Amino acid sequence: MLLLRTVQRSVLRPQVINTSFLKTAPSTTPLFTLPILSRAIATTPHLRISSTLAETSTPISPPPETLSTTQSNATPTVHESLALLTALKAQPSKYITVKIQGFSFLVTPGDKIELPFLLKDAKVGDTLRLTHATTLGSRDYTMKGNPYIDERLFECRATFLEGTAEPLREKKKKKRRTRKTKTVKSKHRYSVLRIKELIINDVPPAVEAAGGSTIASGIGGLKARR
Repeated sequence: MLLLRTVQRSVLRPQVINTSFLKTAPSTTPLFTLPILSRAIATTPHLRISSTLAETSTPISPPPETLSTTQSNATPTVHESLALLTALKAQPSKYITVKIQGFSFLVTPGDKIELPFLLKDAKVGDTLRLTHATTLGSRDYTMKGNPYIDERLFECRATFLEGTAEPLREKKKKKRRTRKTKTVKSKHRYSVLRIKELIINDVPPAVEAAGGSTIASGIGGLKARR
């Protein structure tokens, strides 16, 4: 055991042997400086990379001219909407969404409409003009109202065909633990219309000379389908 301890102490203290070598050769570079030099060489590229990343990470703001051009292209002018209106007029077939007493109907010329109420003031054969329209378009173009389209831009007429009524319906109502039975009768009346014509009018010359400002307020959007 004593021999092992003496051997371990001699192994754990190697600097006693190298002290004379370090004193005799002071001009040579010491061994403990080599790891420091290697560490400095390894860290210098990392510092350069971090500096380049910091420089490139700064955002580049676009010039103000590009923003103004994109905003101007997004909003169409009144003259463009009037040109699209003339293109819509040249379409062969058109449709319209009309509102009659809160009920919406999408129709084309020749369609038949059954209204769930009776028009008391209308007679058979009368021609009615429908002025409240929310959508007017064709296969390639669509015009939307704000909330309704200006009635000067179109003419939609319908013919009153007849005022009909459904068959009489009877319904029996009875409550629990009672011997009485109540009979309720109902017979709803309807009005039948046929869409006679759908015409898109020309823009008045006075309005066109003024830039279409009065009609543009009644057009919520007019765009071409793609």
